[in-house]
Amino acid sequence: MGTTTYDFSGETVIVTGGTSGIGREAALRYGEAGATVINADMREEPKEDAVDAPTHEAIEDAGGQATFVETDVSDPEQVGSVVEAAREFGGVDVMVNNAGIFRSAALTETDADAFDQVMAINARGVFAGCRAAARDMLDRGEPGSIVNTASISSEYAQLGHTMYDATKGAVMMITRVAALELARHDIRVNAVAPGAIRTTFGQGNPDYDRDLGDGFLLPEADLPDLRDQDIDSPIPMDRMATPDELAGAYLFLSSEDASYITGHLLYVDGGYQII
Repeated sequence: MGTTTYDFSGETVIVTGGTSGIGREAALRYGEAGATVINADMREEPKEDAVDAPTHEAIEDAGGQATFVETDVSDPEQVGSVVEAAREFGGVDVMVNNAGIFRSAALTETDADAFDQVMAINARGVFAGCRAAARDMLDRGEPGSIVNTASISSEYAQLGHTMYDATKGAVMMITRVAALELARHDIRVNAVAPGAIRTTFGQGNPDYDRDLGDGFLLPEADLPDLRDQDIDSPIPMDRMATPDELAGAYLFLSSEDASYITGHLLYVDGGYQII
């Protein structure tokens, strides 16, 4: 099969949650394509054992330009500060709102504080990122692209996912409303909707005994009846994806090849949504 090459030279890309997993792969690909990349994350060091260098250092080692800004996306002021930092490089051209967390529990066992935490990061973080980036683009009178990380959970309910599914449903609607409002300003807003991805997403959380990727993190205590199910079985392609298989979707949606696409959720899920 053929390959695609993108050119983001002269553009500034912010990736929230760009230290590990999908965010890291997307950030590296933007760096390879010539963009100045700002990784906005809570931590600088990747979770992956096999990864030696932080994302921004890996981009710089490959000859690109990048920086790290410690950022809690649940705080709109910090998100605004990251976008303001992009002014040093001319302003944000592409905003990738990718940072997120996962917590799972049966509805009757869901803690309200936990719900608020997941909502603050996954939904309010995307809202804050969209708002800050749009304000910057409008203030400069420049077109731009915003790409959010949604999920199969944006439209498909899953057992034990009250908190997570609610936030990803919110991401879908933030994406669509923002796209509607910003279209006349030549600012496009789309989302990548991953299915089951092999990442470190969710690791370190005591609620989980194994990491099965976005949309498929099963808690040992709350859903014991699901532990013996084959997690790949609902996927027509019969496997989970790796983060590098997601990165191209972000570059496509933020490129000129997608110049007439806005308000769209691009599913990268091995065909999960067609069952």
